[in-house]
Amino acid sequence: MRLINRLVFLIVLVALMFAGWMVYFATTPVTLQEEVVEVDIRAGSSLRSVSEQLAKQGVLSQPKSFTLMVRMMGMAGDVKAGNYLIENGITPYDLFMTITAGKTTQAGITFIEGWTFAQMRQSMMQNDAIRHLSISYTDQQILESIGATESHPEGLFFPDTYYFSKGMSDLEILKRAYHAMQSRLDEAWAQREAGLPYKTPYEALIMASIIEKETGRADERKTIAGVFANRMRIGMRLQTDPTVIYGMGERFDGNIRRKDLQADTPYNTYTRSGLPPTPIAMPGLASIEAALHPAKTRALYFVGKGDGSHAFSNSLAEHNRAVVKYQLRRGQGAR
Repeated sequence: MRLINRLVFLIVLVALMFAGWMVYFATTPVTLQEEVVEVDIRAGSSLRSVSEQLAKQGVLSQPKSFTLMVRMMGMAGDVKAGNYLIENGITPYDLFMTITAGKTTQAGITFIEGWTFAQMRQSMMQNDAIRHLSISYTDQQILESIGATESHPEGLFFPDTYYFSKGMSDLEILKRAYHAMQSRLDEAWAQREAGLPYKTPYEALIMASIIEKETGRADERKTIAGVFANRMRIGMRLQTDPTVIYGMGERFDGNIRRKDLQADTPYNTYTRSGLPPTPIAMPGLASIEAALHPAKTRALYFVGKGDGSHAFSNSLAEHNRAVVKYQLRRGQGAR
């Protein structure tokens, strides 16, 4: 009888310890690397796969415990697909309630490849779901507020659609876009081709922004990257119109003239060698990959054909013939 009592006591003790541990786990806030983590749960995802996804994104440190907790609640099949914003300090229990109740994000904003930072700010200002804290901020103040170390905002934000709860501040959204770009750029830089003429990831970002503005054709990005890489290697100026246009700022009226190409600015790659001092737009991942994996080509020149594509040339003589064929007959320019 005494043995049975001890066994019952031991079972009760273990059960109480387990219950206490489970309560502690469920109510202990998680610590995220960022203030907000965006989690996209796909339709048909199992509880186990969702737990592993949350662990991979740094939301959970004990995915198996989370799975066990949800199963004990009898709601393993109630996880709902959707896009969720997980805020720093959320408890595993609140997280469980969020993804089983389907409390998905309610608003979103899309930043487009090739946009300037000014266009990003304008887009956020026009979004009524965003809490506008940076209206009176300078670009530098915005960078300081989101923890950026750079001195110029152009090109530092990753183009994508960002979902958020209504009332989230513009600074939080920019912070997410900034960290998204840092993460993707660092990953791409780590896998870059050998022998590139860029010394830092930031220089690669500058080149990616130029590629982004030079062409919208996916099949040409790497070839244009190869042309610019070839020019840099031999000390030839980049001579690219988009940088000139960026340097002109509000003076650009839709046309670029000879005097504009001759007017020196830090962004005039006709008058100055090497890369401009900063990116000129927000490059997408495809342009970043092109900058870090340029095509193996001998081409040094390219000229628009008038249909959005370009003709590439290895020599100046070949290029001049292409200019006559595709551009001068229509009164256009070439690079």
